Amino acid sequence: MPLSERGILARIRACLPGGGELTDDCGEIPRVLPDERLLVSTDVLEEGRHFCLAWHPPWLLGRKLLNVNLSDLDASGARPLGFTLTLALSSALSESWLWEFLDGLAEAAAETGIPALGGDTVGRPQGIGLGLTAFGAARRWLRRDGAKPGDRIFVDQPLGASLRGLRALEAGQRWHPDRPDPDLAAHLNPSPRLGLGVRLAAIPEVHACIDLSDGLSKDLATLGEASGCSIRLAPDLVPEEIQGGEDYARCFATSLPRKDLEGMLGLPLREVGRTEPWCGVPLLGANPGSDFPQPDLSFDHFRL
Repeated sequence: MPLSERGILARIRACLPGGGELTDDCGEIPRVLPDERLLVSTDVLEEGRHFCLAWHPPWLLGRKLLNVNLSDLDASGARPLGFTLTLALSSALSESWLWEFLDGLAEAAAETGIPALGGDTVGRPQGIGLGLTAFGAARRWLRRDGAKPGDRIFVDQPLGASLRGLRALEAGQRWHPDRPDPDLAAHLNPSPRLGLGVRLAAIPEVHACIDLSDGLSKDLATLGEASGCSIRLAPDLVPEEIQGGEDYARCFATSLPRKDLEGMLGLPLREVGRTEPWCGVPLLGANPGSDFPQPDLSFDHFRL
C-alpha cells in the first residue's frame, strides 16, 4: 500500500509517547523549572550518507535517530523533555519498513520517558531523510568553551567500536539479533550513557563537555578551539580510537584527577588528552614539547 501522510500520522499517534496529542500544526514544549534553561538539539540522517538500508535494520535506525540527539542534549547537561520528528520519504518505501522504524523510535522514547511534540512528513523522489529535534532543560549548560589549561580530558566509554562495526558492515557482515556483535551494535544501535551529562554538570570542576559523534580528532579540536586551549592527545591512543566516529561518549575537561572522578561517578574513565595554553593549533600529537598538529581523521559530512 502506498504511503500517505494520514496513514503515517495515524501510526505515530498509535505508537509514539505523546503522539495521540498530535492534532494541531503546533505543539507545546514542556515547561522548564525556574532555575533551568531550555536547550535544543537537532540532527538529520540521510540514506547513503549516514546509513545504508541494506545493513541497517529499521527498528535499530529508529532507536539511533532518537538516542544520538539525546546524546547531544545530555553532553550539554540537559534532561530531555520531548522531540519533534521530520520524515522525508520516497513513495517506494514499504509500509512495513516505516512501521518497524517507528516502533524502534517509540521504544527508545519510552525508555527515556519523553513524548513526541510534533513534526512533519514530506515525499521525495528517492531515498530517505530522517530529522529529529530534541528539547531539554539544564540547570547548568555544560558548554564546549570552558576548558582551561591544565585540564584533563576524559571519556566514559571505549572508543573505536563503531568504526570497527562500520568496516565489518562494509565487508559484508550483517546484524543478527540472535547473535549480536558488540562492534555492530555500537554502530547500528549506539547506547550513550544518558544521564551522565547531568551529573557532570553538577560538578563545578568539570569545565566543558562534548559528545563524540564525528570522531575524537575533530571533536577534541572543536572543544580546544572553542575554549582557546590546545589539547595534546594521550600517548596510548591507537589510530582507530582517534579516527573513529559515532562513539557517543561524554568527552569532558576537568581539573579533577581520574581517581576522584571515578569515585564520584562510580564508573571507569579513560584519559584521552590534556589541555595546554593556546599555541595556534587546537589539537596536538602525543609528543610532549612538539607543536606538530594532529591531522583531522574524522568523518566529513561534505566529502562525497
